[in-house]
Amino acid sequence: MTLAAPLNEIGTAPSRAPRQPRLALLGTGTVGRAFVARHQRLSQRGLALPAFELLANSRGVFDCAGDPEQVLQLANDAQRNGVAHEIDAARLRRGDILVDATASDAVAARHAEWLSRGIRVVTANKLGNGADLLRAQAVARAQREGHAHYGDSATVGAGLPLLRSIRELVAGGDRIHAVEGVLSGSLAWLFDRYDGMRPFSGFVREAREAGYTEPDPRIDLSGEDVRRKLLILARAAGIALEAHEVQVDSLVPATLADAGDDELDARLPLLDAPLREHYQQAWRDGAKLRFVGRFEAGEAGCRASVGLRALPADHPLCGGSGTDNRVAIRSDRYCEQPLVVQGPGAGAEVTAAALLDDVLRAYAGG
Repeated sequence: MTLAAPLNEIGTAPSRAPRQPRLALLGTGTVGRAFVARHQRLSQRGLALPAFELLANSRGVFDCAGDPEQVLQLANDAQRNGVAHEIDAARLRRGDILVDATASDAVAARHAEWLSRGIRVVTANKLGNGADLLRAQAVARAQREGHAHYGDSATVGAGLPLLRSIRELVAGGDRIHAVEGVLSGSLAWLFDRYDGMRPFSGFVREAREAGYTEPDPRIDLSGEDVRRKLLILARAAGIALEAHEVQVDSLVPATLADAGDDELDARLPLLDAPLREHYQQAWRDGAKLRFVGRFEAGEAGCRASVGLRALPADHPLCGGSGTDNRVAIRSDRYCEQPLVVQGPGAGAEVTAAALLDDVLRAYAGG
């Protein structure tokens, strides 16, 4: 006699156990290395985490059948082949988790494609939701249609409960009137340290050596990084803000912006005189210099700007120190006194922790 398969509590045959999601990491630089190290530490503590399937960088794609840290070293030691993070679509399946620890526009352009296939995406790359509005809208649409998690808390504030707070306020019926913040950890550090006496260029070199700025600090000083973060925040608040609608006042004079890589360091002192003048005027007014991104939504539309501002010493954005991000949110609920979110906004460790937190949310989401 052949026995039928046992029935479960609702009278159907038990289904096959779901396949466990696999982890793919794109980007094996500073943040990618910190992510792998944190994954390994938490795994050794017994935390349930998806296993690495592959690592990819500008040198190729590397299988993770063994120790991820050994594969990471292999990936970073490999010769460049000119193919950046090129992953065969067949390598990933619905439910897998892809971590984008790059700053690649080409990788960000594929977020929507992966989401539409049910692949969960976790990212520190601001070029998904912080670049072209059509791309951000495609990501949101693909997330809904593919029923896939999109974790982007590492894109602004290195995982501070900032995007989540804005989205939860909006989901609860609150209206966001304005958001302003010190959104760049590197610029926060610079203006926390700058005293108007020593050359600003010396602080820039110090920040670059400490790893707070990009290797080319003009990327930070131009305000472009802050503009991308401001776009992500505005779009989280339900505002379809375009990049060209954000007024950006760069700190980089034209002669420095035009400098080649070999001339960059010699031309950094071009920053000194203008910044000294800004500092002296702020000091005379009893104010502090902060590099601020701000948007304000009203019946007439949305106004958004990025640039250096002299703020009263008791302003909500004048607290904090070092690389701290500090963001003030004004809404129906927080009208008289803003909701302020503050904490470290730069560094590989906090960014990697934010990425892994989003991986855990995606993993728990099934």
